[in-house]
Amino acid sequence: MKLIIAVVKSFKVGAVRKALVGIGIKGITVTDAKGFGRQKGHVELYRGAEHKVDFLPKGKLEIAVADDMVELAADTILQAAKTSDGKVGDGKIFISNLEKATRIRTGETDNDAL
Repeated sequence: MKLIIAVVKSFKVGAVRKALVGIGIKGITVTDAKGFGRQKGHVELYRGAEHKVDFLPKGKLEIAVADDMVELAADTILQAAKTSDGKVGDGKIFISNLEKATRIRTGETDNDAL
């Protein structure tokens, strides 16, 4: 099992969710997040004064998948989260090992719990 963590632009969360459900992913955890990478933030005007916004709004998705679904899920996220302008800030995908999963309601473990 693997845990996929994807950080994407906030307005892309819905498209990523729809695409993942379309390939059979049954559960996703989404968190509103703020952060920066190469995008580095921007300057906004508020009541005539400039304010630097260091952290940009992002969506953080966490998906537990069976080993045989990892590549398909990652490719699906990549395609759904990518913007057409090709600028920095589309996000990142992180994949790590998931040692154990347990469904609390039934006690099922590992792939059965996904």
